Parts: sequence; C-alpha cells; structure tokens
Amino acid sequence: MKITKAVFPVAGLGTRFLPATKANPKEMMPIVDKPLIQYAVEDAVAAGITELIFVTSSSKRAIEDHFDSNFELEANLIACGKQDLLEMVQNILPEGVSCAYVRQRSPRGLGHALLCAKQFLLNEPFAVLLADDLIDGGADTCLQQMVSVFEETQSSIVAVQRISMDDTEKYGVVASIDSGEPLSRLSGIVEKPKRQDAPSNLGVVGRYILTPQIFDMLELTGAGASGEIQLTDAIAKLLKIEPVSAFQFVGKRYDCGSKLGFVEATIAYALKHPELADSVAALLKSFAQCSN
Repeated sequence: MKITKAVFPVAGLGTRFLPATKANPKEMMPIVDKPLIQYAVEDAVAAGITELIFVTSSSKRAIEDHFDSNFELEANLIACGKQDLLEMVQNILPEGVSCAYVRQRSPRGLGHALLCAKQFLLNEPFAVLLADDLIDGGADTCLQQMVSVFEETQSSIVAVQRISMDDTEKYGVVASIDSGEPLSRLSGIVEKPKRQDAPSNLGVVGRYILTPQIFDMLELTGAGASGEIQLTDAIAKLLKIEPVSAFQFVGKRYDCGSKLGFVEATIAYALKHPELADSVAALLKSFAQCSN
C-alpha cells in the first residue's frame, strides 16, 4: 500500500493567538514569508502525497484561496516583469497535486475532523499533518521518514518526541515495547495524562500515518467530557487489533501552536533565509548586547 493522500485538520479556532486569529486562520500566520499550512503541505508533497484534503470551517476560506490561482495578482506580476515572484506564486502547489475541502461544522476534536474526511479516504492508508507542528527534518522531511517506515511495516505510525515530564498534560503520551529504539511498537497511548500517570516521556506530535481501520475505531469512540472525539482514544482501540508504531523522527520540531514556539520558529527560519540570515543574526546580536 502506498501513501498518496494526506489530511490537514485546519478547522480550529486558534484562540491562543487572538486577536490575530479573529478574522485570519492561524494556519495562515507566516513563518518569515510562508504560512504555516504551506510548510505542512511541502512536507507532504516531498513525501509523495498527491491528494491534499483540508478539513476546514467557515472562517478558513483564506486557506483555499492560498492554494488556488490568483489571476489578478499573476497578471500584475507579468505586467511588472516580476518573473521570479510569478513563478513563486504559480508553484505553491506542484503539477499533479490536487486539493479537496470539507467543512467541520463545529469544533469537535481531531477524531471528528478525520471522520469528516472519511469520504475521501475509504480503504486506503493516509497521512495526517497538523500545521501547528512545524518540523525541520533536514534532507528528509518528517513525513518522508515516516513513509519510508510505512513501506516496510504497512501499519499505522505516530510521530513522537521526548518531552519534559512537566509537559505531559499537553500531549498524547505513548507506552511502547522498546522506547529506546527510533521505531517501537505501541503498547498503549493516553491523552494528556498527569505527570504521575504518564506511561513514558514520549509525546505524540502532529504527524500520523493511519490505516483505514482507524475509522471503525473512531466510530466506536464517543465524545469525551469536552464534547470532542479524540484521535488518541481511537488509536488506543486500534492497537488492540493491529500493530501501531511510535516513530522518533530526525529533525527539530517547533510548537507553533504556542506563542513562544511561533517566535522561536520565526527566528530559526529567518536565520536560514538567504535574504535575511546575516541581517537577522546581527539584529539578534545587537539585542543581546542591549540586554547586557
């Protein structure tokens, strides 16, 4: 089985970034000169994904517009002779990659978002990418690494990283048979446990590869006290009937769902940007000198 489809759950309200997200999707907030969602899409496309499925809401039209053509803008760039900028906006999505959009009418959790996309995903494995998690994987993106693993295992995979035990209530946390290895089989998973109840220090981050059996588990998973259907609960059911692996990817993950993580990612990517790197390094140095 090949992975050719990816789901991007982008219907969240982005309340941690209000008022910036009152009228603008948090996924469209830029890290230097590209929105968060574009980084996630680039991760998927690099891994061979050709069908992108966005689970949106009524306030997320800007995401659809970003991946569509803008004839007025393109005509202006042509008239001004700005060929480099024209090529940039025309190649946001490469040839052969398509988009589909479905709305999640109310924010009922990640599991419910996947159920909204079920019609596009019958009987085949698929990837899930959360744009909040910006992962710099170097030569191979995080999803490229996971697809390579899937080609060998043909079973569901969740991306994990080691976290502080003080942060377990922010993550789904896994128990695995051999957590010392980059790839290990899950023996359990729990959503946002208290420190004393966490089965390990391996937290789930926003990259998954899931087999179609996950939909059976999601349909058996009722909404929790918050009214949300948790993907973590469905994965806990899934691992009882088929193998599920935890994968410790190679790369640096930035939690852009938090303000500090967003600022950290902006600085890190600015320091890699060919137009900005030297100037930003000098600016940071001047800030450091002023603080001393």
